[in-house]
Amino acid sequence: MFSNSSVSTKLFFALNSLQHRGQESGGMTVSDGEKLIRKKGQGLVIDIFKEDNLNALKGNLGIGHVSYTASRGNQDYNVEPLMGFAKKNEFSIAFDGNIVNHQILRTRLEEEGIMFQTSIATEVILFLIARYYNGYIVDAIKKAMKVIKGSYSAVLLMNNKMVAFRDPMGIRPLTIGYNDNDVIVASENAANEILGMTNTRDILPGEIVEVTKDGIKSFFLEGPKKPRHCIFEYVYVAREDATLDKVNAYNFRRRCGEYLYLESPCDVDLVVPVPDSGIPSAIGFSQEGKIPFATGLVKNRYMGRSFIKPTQELRELSVKLKLNPLKTVLEGKRIALIDDSIVRGTTSANLIKRIREAGATEVHMRITSPPVCYPCYYGIDTPSRKNLIAANLSIEEIREKIDADSLAFISPDAFQRATLIREDRYCKACFDGNYPVDPIII
Repeated sequence: MFSNSSVSTKLFFALNSLQHRGQESGGMTVSDGEKLIRKKGQGLVIDIFKEDNLNALKGNLGIGHVSYTASRGNQDYNVEPLMGFAKKNEFSIAFDGNIVNHQILRTRLEEEGIMFQTSIATEVILFLIARYYNGYIVDAIKKAMKVIKGSYSAVLLMNNKMVAFRDPMGIRPLTIGYNDNDVIVASENAANEILGMTNTRDILPGEIVEVTKDGIKSFFLEGPKKPRHCIFEYVYVAREDATLDKVNAYNFRRRCGEYLYLESPCDVDLVVPVPDSGIPSAIGFSQEGKIPFATGLVKNRYMGRSFIKPTQELRELSVKLKLNPLKTVLEGKRIALIDDSIVRGTTSANLIKRIREAGATEVHMRITSPPVCYPCYYGIDTPSRKNLIAANLSIEEIREKIDADSLAFISPDAFQRATLIREDRYCKACFDGNYPVDPIII
């Protein structure tokens, strides 16, 4: 972020608007024009940053990060943004995605005698940029982008500029917003809108954006661009108000609910969503089927997202604490339960059991994405294939496992049509196994 005034408080609000993308750790680095100052820690943004340490982060350039990735562990040295020192310059970087050749690059660099301070791919990217830096940062980033393979959206901070860059397929989202006083780069447009940016657009696949006090400059990595935006962003990850690569998450989810009813109707008394990402789809299902919509699960807004908890035990406990069946609504009713996905199946089984205990006579589950049959290698923390229920059981077997009266998933065709984009420019590898970047690079 660049601002004509101090950035730390604005970064604080921006990171809070992106807190749904990770609750395990967070941090920010700010430049005062001469040096970089960093503050980071474990937990939520509001717990890490207080008025005193925000006031100590003085400067008009800054970057921030929130993280959930389980593979990072609970190690302070893995919390981003990272910092490095090379060629009389300070660098700081924040990154979203996954580099599939990270371990190969790390091993080669270690064989050259390089010693790393973290266990994450972000440090490899930072090292490559510093190695290639010859006084012009865009050239160094281009060279690094030609070496790393996978998905990435990243922001790099130096004492007098910020540079954002996105992988050539645009798998992970990245937006830029600006007005007369500020420039903000963020994973989702909510951060831009909350802080009053009057102009917002997507950073394009393979694009590099340099921000200084003199303005914004755009560059592109040479070579073909093949958009493969992550469709799971619209299913679950992004906020409802996110419009990423021309598709709004709320409208996509609502259309999925409409199409799902047309494909798999059911005779029920109420349509009940699994909040929050299931709400727009349940509205679409309810309106298309002319079935009353009801809040049958009360959400504790102070809990994190159950899908991205590091262990199964924590995920199950999180579901119990976060979602409580409303007996006065459910008792004696036939329910259509609408959710965005089934990954491991334990959450769905838990919810259906508790909905039945609350008195529902039937529970028909409808899922507004196709079965998740393959792990993601590009930054979504899905488990290995042996732990994906749809990779190992048929739909009927899943229905029996979760104890639903019926179970249906949206078809791949309707799922694609819900984007309203004619050409198929999405990464749907978690559903179809068609990986745009080979997850095993030798």
